[in-house]
Amino acid sequence: MRRRQFIALFGGVAATWPLAARAQQPEGMRRIGVLTPFTEGDQEAKAWLMAFQEGLQQLGWTQGRNVSIDYRWAEDRQQINATELVKMAPDVLVAVATPAVEALRQQTHSLPIVFVQVSDPVKLGVVANLARPGANITGFTNFEHAIGGKWLELIRDTVPGAMRVLVIFEPDLTAQLAYLQAIEAAAPTFRMELVRAGVHNAAEIEGHSRRSRRGR
Repeated sequence: MRRRQFIALFGGVAATWPLAARAQQPEGMRRIGVLTPFTEGDQEAKAWLMAFQEGLQQLGWTQGRNVSIDYRWAEDRQQINATELVKMAPDVLVAVATPAVEALRQQTHSLPIVFVQVSDPVKLGVVANLARPGANITGFTNFEHAIGGKWLELIRDTVPGAMRVLVIFEPDLTAQLAYLQAIEAAAPTFRMELVRAGVHNAAEIEGHSRRSRRGR
């Protein structure tokens, strides 16, 4: 997702929750807590969050004037960061990606949470359904896990003779395991053999790639 898309997406987040309705109220500063899986130095993440602030500003909310935004970074601190943000008791929490929304919903059932970049939130149990999410959580979904089968179809269209496919995934992420299940269910249709590669870092990805090349 690039910067222009992010502006539109987070502009929608700001409009979804009743922040805009409060913009005319003079009673004081509002507070937003943002939980992201990125590192603070990630340049693209910085561009995304700048777009977030631009989207809010278009709705009359300016950082430091009538809204205060607290960011928490780094995927390996999700639970700690989620706890810190919830203790601040902001007006609304923004969760970027599946691990963030899962961490936040473990910490609060009352503070409103708006998520983005979460795939198939119904299947993951994040919301009851897309039309009526219920509870304290709402947001935007990328796509359903069933698209995993479409990825194999794209491979077959691109490389008609493909019979053996390396599937790289993060085994600790619930969403990625759901994609893996969809891919495994579709593989017999395309007569493809799957090589599963659960990885946690770049070194493990390279190791699986080397082994896959040797196995040809």
